[in-house]
Amino acid sequence: MSAEELDTDFERVELPLEDAFTISRASQDVAENVVVTVSDGDYIGIGGAAPSPHYGETAATVEAVLPDLLEVVERVGDPGALAEIERAAHETVRENPAARCAVSIACHDLVGKRLSLPLYRYWGLPADAPRTSYTIGLDPIDRMREKTEAATEAGYEVLKVKLGTDAGVDHDVEIVRAVREAAPDATIRVDANEAWRPNEAVRAIRELADAGVEFVEQPVSAEEPESLRFVHERSVLPIVADESCVTLSDVPQVAERASIANIKLMKCGGLQEAKRMIAAAHAHGLAVMLGCMIESNASIAAAAHLAPLVEYADLDGSLLLAEDSYEGVSMPEGRIDLAGCDRPGTGALRP
Repeated sequence: MSAEELDTDFERVELPLEDAFTISRASQDVAENVVVTVSDGDYIGIGGAAPSPHYGETAATVEAVLPDLLEVVERVGDPGALAEIERAAHETVRENPAARCAVSIACHDLVGKRLSLPLYRYWGLPADAPRTSYTIGLDPIDRMREKTEAATEAGYEVLKVKLGTDAGVDHDVEIVRAVREAAPDATIRVDANEAWRPNEAVRAIRELADAGVEFVEQPVSAEEPESLRFVHERSVLPIVADESCVTLSDVPQVAERASIANIKLMKCGGLQEAKRMIAAAHAHGLAVMLGCMIESNASIAAAAHLAPLVEYADLDGSLLLAEDSYEGVSMPEGRIDLAGCDRPGTGALRP
């Protein structure tokens, strides 16, 4: 097959958040994403990168490597050669998974548009998907209570509460109790983002179980894998591995240290790789949560189409924005409405 004439481009977008978003190690009120486009002259594929400094990426590093990655797409010449594009992209740029992911999403979106199929149908998946959680970022307890009340009034039934305060685990437990009082019927999950020590994590988790928490995400440092095993073996609640589960090669080790793997497009580098990670996690007996960064619908929309493959979803990145440059898959009250997605590809659209 002869190569097609493809036009590629990218731009940086600044996305203000509705509220400052704080976790144990950082705070932000603006998210910088980079949006990639791949066009065949008739259709334009859209993909987004949401780089995380925690994994060594910024908007600037994404912009620095995208010319090389988009040259790969133009050299392959067939946007439908999705596996080949991801493989060649990884050979060209070993790091920068968010940058590679933006290219992968744009090519998948273009293929779906050319076939007039939403991405989940292109993959042969059902429309059923788990409800996404809505994140309550760290703040003073009264403010977290207010944000919880606002989220439940907006119809969100699953809440993810960020923990890991400087005041310690006892204060973290107080936060969860306050959130539970404000949302007595909600499903509550918590994420410590590596902030706890192993013994205090085990102790805190017992108290969190009494508050009706569903599971605990990354309680201890990813740099201490045996600490994660220690907590997992003693925890009365399921443990989710996030920072400990970045790439496909992490999955077998995580299976011995957690019950759930948090797989994110921006960590693994593409939709093909994400599907491999999901399959590997299930093969190793792990449940899967599909997670995200603070992202535009230019990338969240693609993740939504993967949601039928997993048990849990945490795809609220665009819901936390004050405004988004792109529309995507509708998520009323946290329900991922793939059946209502009448646009082909990922459904991402610039209004």
